Amino acid sequence: MSSVMSGFIERENPALFSEIVGSVAAASPEAVDKVVRWADAEQRIWATRPLPDRLVALTRASAAIENAIEDLAELLARESGKVLGDCRGEIGFAVRYLRWVVEHATMAYADREVDDELGRIVEQRRPFGVVAAITPWNAPIILSMLKIAPALAAGNAIVVKPSPLAPLTIDRIAGLFDAPIRVVHGGTETGAALVGHELVRKVAFTGGAAGGRAVAALAGDRLTPTVMELGGNDPAVFLDDAPFAGDAMDRLVMASFATSGQVCMAAKRLYVPLARLDEFVSAYRSAAGRVLKTGHPLSAGVTMGPVISAAAQRAARALIPPDAVLLGAFDADPSTGYFVHPALVVAPDPSSPVVVEEQFAPVVPVLGYESEEQVLTWANAGDLGLGASVWSADEERAFAFARRFEAGFTFVNTHNRTGMSLRAPFGGVKRSGWGREYAGEGLAEYVQTCVIHAPAAFRPGAVAPSGGPSAYPPG
Repeated sequence: MSSVMSGFIERENPALFSEIVGSVAAASPEAVDKVVRWADAEQRIWATRPLPDRLVALTRASAAIENAIEDLAELLARESGKVLGDCRGEIGFAVRYLRWVVEHATMAYADREVDDELGRIVEQRRPFGVVAAITPWNAPIILSMLKIAPALAAGNAIVVKPSPLAPLTIDRIAGLFDAPIRVVHGGTETGAALVGHELVRKVAFTGGAAGGRAVAALAGDRLTPTVMELGGNDPAVFLDDAPFAGDAMDRLVMASFATSGQVCMAAKRLYVPLARLDEFVSAYRSAAGRVLKTGHPLSAGVTMGPVISAAAQRAARALIPPDAVLLGAFDADPSTGYFVHPALVVAPDPSSPVVVEEQFAPVVPVLGYESEEQVLTWANAGDLGLGASVWSADEERAFAFARRFEAGFTFVNTHNRTGMSLRAPFGGVKRSGWGREYAGEGLAEYVQTCVIHAPAAFRPGAVAPSGGPSAYPPG
């Protein structure tokens, strides 16, 4: 947990909860007001700097983060419970994303101008002003950088409020920027003071549905535009010709249990043909034996650490029935850290919580289906439409099936972030699966379009049209 003591948030190590990893100052509403007003003043200066100058500053920040990656990764592992290799990977991806923004910002934020027989139009891409970013604990660096990088490149200032469960590493990374970025720490009161501030012009939120509703209500009261990503309960559907062997199964296991299953785009529901259910369970269990080892996140060979808190540990245990299949090697002490033995729940009731709710835990259900129409109905059920995957020996067949998913993105023959490219945008088609921050759509979220227009009829030397103003439609 994280506890507030005398105005400070103390963060424990979820792998050894007797250890306090560090602390940060909790921001009162008055402190938030001061930070936002500072950001507003600095943003006006920052926005006047030429875009190339801003991008140079961001390039320097990317180098500073990369140079500190080992220390940052260890800190992230200790405060979040994620294994060290995953922490290196997350921070490394954040650096690559920051550099990708630098590479593409000039084109994304350039004016568009048309001058022809109809007149002259200039479309400007202008910053909003102060951006408020509310970020979660499960991937605090990349989910913050998805907001920080394009917001700053576009000329905004940004104030980040991370989760109290992961405040330390992002606080340190923000200090490596020579740009108008600040971090404020705290809980609901701090977040409300930030989102509802009169000088905040855009809100970017990643988190759960309850938090999203609260943020949307506060932002809506001021008509502040928002960008949100609210999670997923991603199905993985194996068609009847899919192989259950080797590297594919290894990838599937890690797609479910990386970060102890606490990932919005994890493979959370597995569907296989009923006639092949036993075959699948055997292959999945064998793959887990090869790739899944639960233990201290700084220990060599460990691929899964603890869950984030005592509450998460209790919730995960409640999802595991007595007949669940326990997976992989387990070298951890649940009495000294928030460890949960990863489990596969075979053939649960399709309406049970482990199926219909986003588990956010190292517990995964597998269900047998009788027809493609049945499994498509099951897969598309619910409000969470962030991602999905389909597995088949025939890629064309897999793509045809994937077109019928109600999901923002669909993997084919994998459900793993490895190999993802920044040219692939993310999305979500259901109300709790919004997500637009990757690639080009993410860049566009942090600018607003302002138009300058000189109609041809009213340019110097033109002949004015007859009929007067009434000849033109209103608006």
